[in-house]
Amino acid sequence: MKKILLSTVVAALALGGVQAQDTGTQQQLDKLSGQLQDLTETQAQQGKRIEAVEKELADLTAKVNTPQVSDSASAADLKKLAADVQEIDRKRQADRELILANLEKLGKISAGDTHSHRAASAPKVSDEPATPATGYEYVIKDGDTLGVIAKAFKEKGVKVTVSQIVKANPGMNPNALYVGKKIFIPDPSAK
Repeated sequence: MKKILLSTVVAALALGGVQAQDTGTQQQLDKLSGQLQDLTETQAQQGKRIEAVEKELADLTAKVNTPQVSDSASAADLKKLAADVQEIDRKRQADRELILANLEKLGKISAGDTHSHRAASAPKVSDEPATPATGYEYVIKDGDTLGVIAKAFKEKGVKVTVSQIVKANPGMNPNALYVGKKIFIPDPSAK
């Protein structure tokens, strides 16, 4: 019985030692598990930092490879632009002169057609007096109408009406005045 008791005590002591060893081992395992978890989190954070650095590196590489664009113009650019504007202005002026010359030709053609039609038709008899032979030559300007012209001459003391201006300029279309065309402004008060 002593042997059984002794083996029971030894078994109890061994079991107690094993349990103490299991508790120590468990604590070490828990500690290692915590450290392993910390290392995993640290590795994930470093992975994110590496991705951010790689993205920044790619952005900087793209910027370095992109040619520089300046918002300001160089003196050579400004000189070229000025020359281009002058050339455009010269062409615009030449076009304007060509248009005016063509309009003048058209005006003469339409005036010539009107005269030939009047010559073929019977003479008109009017109760109004004939157009005075004295007056002024006027060159049509941009924005002129016969009303504006008559008003301007009235302000100068020449009492002329739109109908008198139309009669003094046979063949002129009062609704289509051409800039640069000369017309006759009669002076009814001068006899």
